[in-house]
Amino acid sequence: MRIVIGTGGTAGHIFPALATAIRLRDGYGADVVFAGTGSGQEADLVPAAGFPFESIDAVPFNRKLSIHTVLAPVTALRAAREARRLIRGADAVLGMGGYVSVPVSLAARRERVPLVVHEQNATMGLANRLAARWATVVALSFREAGRHLPRRARVTVVGNPVREAIVEAAGRRQEISAEARRELGLEEGRLTILVSGGSQGAVRLNNAALELSRLLHDRDDLQVLLVSGPKNHGSVLERLPSPGRLLLKVVPFIERIELAYAASDLAIARAGATTVAELSVSGVPSILIPYPYATANHQEANARALERAGGAAVLLDEQTSGQALARLLGTLLEWPDRLPSMARAAREHGRPDAAESLASLVASVASSGGR
Repeated sequence: MRIVIGTGGTAGHIFPALATAIRLRDGYGADVVFAGTGSGQEADLVPAAGFPFESIDAVPFNRKLSIHTVLAPVTALRAAREARRLIRGADAVLGMGGYVSVPVSLAARRERVPLVVHEQNATMGLANRLAARWATVVALSFREAGRHLPRRARVTVVGNPVREAIVEAAGRRQEISAEARRELGLEEGRLTILVSGGSQGAVRLNNAALELSRLLHDRDDLQVLLVSGPKNHGSVLERLPSPGRLLLKVVPFIERIELAYAASDLAIARAGATTVAELSVSGVPSILIPYPYATANHQEANARALERAGGAAVLLDEQTSGQALARLLGTLLEWPDRLPSMARAAREHGRPDAAESLASLVASVASSGGR
C-alpha cells in the first residue's frame, strides 16, 4: 500500500500528518511519502521522522490582490504537474490542508487516485473547500467545519491527530507530572499556569503574562511557566518582574511539550488546531486567546468550539492584558471544582485515537480503490 501525504507550511499541519503517517506505516504496513515545499518546516521535520520527502513548487495563496494572486492558479497547475509523477501509482492521497494540498489534490484528481482530505480547524480552509469537491471522503477535526462543505460530500469526524508522546503522557499524567516538575524547575503544591504562544511564542501573550506575574507577585500558591519563544526570550528576560512569592519560570521553548501539559492545571494559549487538540487530549483547561489575523478567523472558531464543550474560556486578543487575565483567573479559581470540571470537559472533547481513526480511514479508502 503506497500513500502520498500532501502537507506543509506550519507545524500545525505537519505534526498531525506525521502522527497519521506513523500509524499508517506501523499499523497497516503502508509505504508513506510526503509532498511539500523545500522552504517549509516539512523539509526538515519529515525526514527527521524517517519518511521520504519530495519537494514541489507550491506557493501560498494571498487573498489580497497582487501579481502573485493573479498567477496563483497558474503556479498551482504547474505544481500539480510536478506532483503527478509522485502520485502516479499511489493507492491513496491524504491532503492535510494548507497551500501544498492544492497541487497534490489536483494531481490526485488527474491521476484518478482516491483522495482523503483532512481539515484541522473548525472553519474549512480554502484549499480543502476546493479539494472537497472531488475528494472520496472529507475527515474533520471539528464537526462545525462541515457547514462549509457541499451536500454531496462524504464527511466523517475523526479529530485532529496528536503526537503519540502526548497521548501516552495523558494516560500517565500523575507519573509524568512529577518528572515534569523536576525537568522544568516547578514546585509541588502550587497551582501551575502554562502560558504559551506556540513554538514561536507570541508577544501579546508574553506581555500579558509578565503583567499578570506582577499582579500576582505575592501568591505563594501559584506558579507560572512562560514559554516565550526563541526570538522573544531575551526581551522577556530583560523585563522580568521583581522576585516575589509567586514562582515564575521562563523558557524559550519546550521540546517535550507533554511535560508542560502534564504539570499544568491551566493553560493560557493561542487557539491553533494542534494546540486545541493537544490541550483537549491532555485534559488541560484553558484560557484561549485566538490569533486575530488567522485566515477566516479560524482560531476563534476553534476556541469557541472548545468553549462550548466546557473546556475553555475565550479572551479576544484586543481584550488581552495582565489585568484581564487576573480577573478571569480569579473567576475560574473562585469555585474549587471549576478547573477540574473544565479538565473533564476538555478530556471528553479530545480524541486521543484521532491518528488511528484517520489512518484507518485512509487505509480503507486505499484498499477499496475509493469506492
